[in-house]
Amino acid sequence: MKRFLYLGYYLKQMDWKKFNLFLNFASEQTNKNKVVLLFDALLSVFKYNISLLEYFQFRFFEKNKQERTTWAGTGYMFEYQLKMNPKSERHILDDKRKFYQEYKDFFIHKVATLDELNKHPEIANAMLANPSGKIVFKVADGKCGIAVQVEKANQYDSKTIISFMEKNKFDMVEEFIIQHSELNKLSPSGVNTVRIFTQLDKNNEVILLGCRQRISVNSSVDNMAAGNMAAIIDEHSGKIIDSGVYSDITKNEETIHPITGISIIGFQVPFWNETVAMVKKAAKLHPQNRSIGWDIVITENGPGFIEGNHDWCKLLWQLPAKKGLKHLIEPFNK
Repeated sequence: MKRFLYLGYYLKQMDWKKFNLFLNFASEQTNKNKVVLLFDALLSVFKYNISLLEYFQFRFFEKNKQERTTWAGTGYMFEYQLKMNPKSERHILDDKRKFYQEYKDFFIHKVATLDELNKHPEIANAMLANPSGKIVFKVADGKCGIAVQVEKANQYDSKTIISFMEKNKFDMVEEFIIQHSELNKLSPSGVNTVRIFTQLDKNNEVILLGCRQRISVNSSVDNMAAGNMAAIIDEHSGKIIDSGVYSDITKNEETIHPITGISIIGFQVPFWNETVAMVKKAAKLHPQNRSIGWDIVITENGPGFIEGNHDWCKLLWQLPAKKGLKHLIEPFNK
């Protein structure tokens, strides 16, 4: 019964243009009839607890039954993350204002809430004078770069910044982050963040489930959902060890950045040891949330947090690995 409800959710949220693109591509690649693929996709929703779109993103149309069982889809991850990060506790990750308050020691850039700006005008003045010359407006519960607006700081003063936020329902403002020069060489169009997935074991020790480098491709944001790439970072060396991949199955993986020409494989993420140490320390701070996807910016002055996600992305986790990774979290789901 639960998976029938999931199916209804998938249909309601479906990007039909993307679905049809993927269906046509899969049919061309396999020489299978579209009706056959649709029927297989529908059965996979119930058998493997994935979404209809994930049938294509996980390339199930090319995989056998055993390979399909290794992938963690939306339904499985929803249930897993609900268990790891209970609704009663995940609010500190859901609300960017609360996240900043709880993890501010791990931030490297200035952040202020609308309430703070109203109470302390000097905070607004400091924000507007940040070295980048730009500010970023956000909503407290925004996901995947949605409801984010970048503006020039010199367009505002301590009063007009508040009125702008109130009028447009923004809850927070941040200084625009200047990423590390090496990451800027790789892709200067957007701030390229690192995602590290952590899991606490029964002894509250931190397990790294994976490390990924998001790579923007002529885009101001770096999310895969916006058409960008992601690649695996070796957790020990901090080097990218495989090609960048897209969530769009019609695009080929990349070993060299298509815009800058910089090699993706072998790229060394700066301040890697400091980044891993920061994440491991933060993961123990609120052990009531046991499995978190941390978004990290790397600057010339070191790493800092952007946000933490209780509902971290199964695509960003598994697609760069080119295989299902359910086995990494199944031991914690008993």
